[in-house]
Order: sequence, then C-alpha cells, then structure tokens
Amino acid sequence: MIDNARPRRLTILGSTGSIGVNTLDVIEQLGGRDNFEVMALTGNGNLDLLAEQARRTGAKLAVTADESQYRTLKDLLSGSDTDVAAGPSGLEEAAAVDAGWVMAAIVGTAGLAPTLKAAARGADIALANKECLVSAGPLFVDAVKKGGGRLIPVDSEHSAIFQCLEQDQRHALERIVLTASGGPFRTHTREQMANVTVQAARTHPNWSMGLKISVGSASMFNKALEMIEAKHLFDVRPDQIEVVVHPQSIIHSMVGYTDGSVIAQLGVPDMRTAIGYALTYPKRPALNVDRLDFAKLARLDFGAPDETRFPALRLARTALVRGGLQGAILNAAEETAFNAFVENKIRFLDMAEVVETVMDAMVEGVPADTIADVYAADREARRKATEVIAKR
Repeated sequence: MIDNARPRRLTILGSTGSIGVNTLDVIEQLGGRDNFEVMALTGNGNLDLLAEQARRTGAKLAVTADESQYRTLKDLLSGSDTDVAAGPSGLEEAAAVDAGWVMAAIVGTAGLAPTLKAAARGADIALANKECLVSAGPLFVDAVKKGGGRLIPVDSEHSAIFQCLEQDQRHALERIVLTASGGPFRTHTREQMANVTVQAARTHPNWSMGLKISVGSASMFNKALEMIEAKHLFDVRPDQIEVVVHPQSIIHSMVGYTDGSVIAQLGVPDMRTAIGYALTYPKRPALNVDRLDFAKLARLDFGAPDETRFPALRLARTALVRGGLQGAILNAAEETAFNAFVENKIRFLDMAEVVETVMDAMVEGVPADTIADVYAADREARRKATEVIAKR
C-alpha cells in the first residue's frame, strides 16, 4: 500500500504491451482501485485484453489505435461505464484526460503525439517510449519543462541512472555507463549473424519482451536508441556516454563521478521495479519481485561492445555528433528496416546498412525546430529506407 489522501489519477498509453501489463500488475500490488483511479487505457491489436483491463480497473476511457476496430471494442465494453475512442484522435483524447501520471508505453513514433500532449498539460511522464527523445529530444524535454510535470524514465537502464545520479552533485558528473546484455548473438561472429532467423533474434537470454524490443536487443539498436535518449534525459555530452556489455543484466547502469566513484543500481531483471519507482517517486514502493541473492551470484562479467559486429552503436554516436534531425532519421530508418527484416525482405545485418545509407543521404537538412520538422524527416527517412530495401 502507499500513502495517498485520495486515489491517484493515471493513464496508461500502451496498456496491452509488456510495459502496460506490468504497470497494471504494480498498480494492483499497491492497492489497485483503493489507491489509483485509471482514467484511460490505450492499446492496439489485442482488444480482448484491452477490454478486460478496462473492466478490471474501471477505466473511464479505452482507446484502440486502430480506427477500424472502434465498433469491436465498443461491443466488448457494452454494459460497462467505460467510454470508447479509436485512432490517433482517440490516443490524443486519452492523453488529454485529467490524469496526473501518464505511462508512455506506446511503441514507435505513434507514441510521440499523445505523449507530447500529456507533457504539455503538465502530467508527470513515466517514459518507456524511446522515440519521444530519440526523434524529438529537445522539443520533448522543452514540452515537459513548460508543462511543469516531471519526466521519470522507465527503461531499466535510464531508471538506474536516474536513481544513481545525485542531483546536488551534477557538477561532479563524469560519465554515465549504460549496460547491455549483448542479446542472443553476443558471441556470434558477423558470419554467424548473416543468416539468423527472426525467431532466433526475438529470443532474449534474460528478458521476456515484445518482438520489436527483442530484435532491437539482438541488433543492439535498442542500446543505440538508449544512448540518444540518455543525452537528452541527463543533459550530457556524447563523449560522456559509455556502453559496456554485461550479460547477466544484474547491474542495470552506472554513474561515474570526478572523484573516481562509480555508483551502480543492481537488481534481478524485472521491469516492475523501474515501473514502481516511477509510479511512487520519490518514495520506493514495497513490491513482490525477486530479491537479488548475492551468495548465488557466481560472477558478474563485463566487456567492451564490438561496434564492427554491432554497428548500431557507432550509428548512434554519429547521430549524436551530427545532431539536428539525425535521431529522427535513424529511428525511422531503423523501424522501416526492422519491418523488412521480420517480413523476410532483408537479412539481419542488412538493417544497420540500410540505416547508415539513409543517415548519410540525409545529413543536410533543417534542425528539429518544430514537431512538423520531426514528422517530415521521419516520412522522408522511411521513404528513402524503403527505396534502399527495394534495391537489395
């Protein structure tokens, strides 16, 4: 239980994905309806789950991102007190609902507009959507500041840094260190990775995640996006961002200071820890998650990432140095290449080559002054990536 004078109003953008499901589990662990009032839930394809979640939580609004599924969701929630909406306008309606805390867990650029709307009205944003910062970092951070809410990261790596970063010691910050499991192909050669299947790429050794995140972990594009996120979240220079391979995924990330100290956040891999911290910040909740048993930890291994085998990390550094819209371009090209890979149109290693080709073709361009600039760069990068893929 937590100490609330009245139920805290919250919205989950992306409630049917792994982050959303775990968020609802945390809410139930912390007292459910006694402590939390679910204002809105959104989902995409899994309408049965979305409807079940809405009935279970008493959500005021349920939204499917697919406009064509409005009637189906409406029928599933017939007889309940939950209102129904659909499509991009429905997602923005959910973001505009009067909730003080919003979990931003919609995957991809589809999550950008509703999360920006929630930030602009002053909600605390628990950020699990990478694209908000990768594609529109300065714009998004500025929207949060102007809105007056707080931005609390939910990705395990960024949550770890958030927990380790002593705000009164920002002057002494030397580096942040993002840990990476290395994914299922950590020890593979490039030759071995050349013909890996989608099924092999989606099998993560430590985490149970959706297809997009799992493949991103295998290619280390997830880590590339996290590098760009870290720059905007913590206002650090590109040269202050390090990546280290840590296959056990026990240390989630670290912060190094000018006196040589390194502070790390450790725990059993479980997204509910980071979600709970974001939900009750600055307090820590009591959660039913596995505890770390140091006596059973035989070893913790670390290694430098190989940017030849995993060029996504090099591409992230390139985007950070170039600045402007390169983050949006990298992200859009990567999403397009990912879709082509899962559809067996290109091979695993082709994804990075497609992204690099598009980034190099779009080096010159306007800075990200407005959200329209971001969307324009996103569309053009997807168009170019589609062209590159078609020629392979």
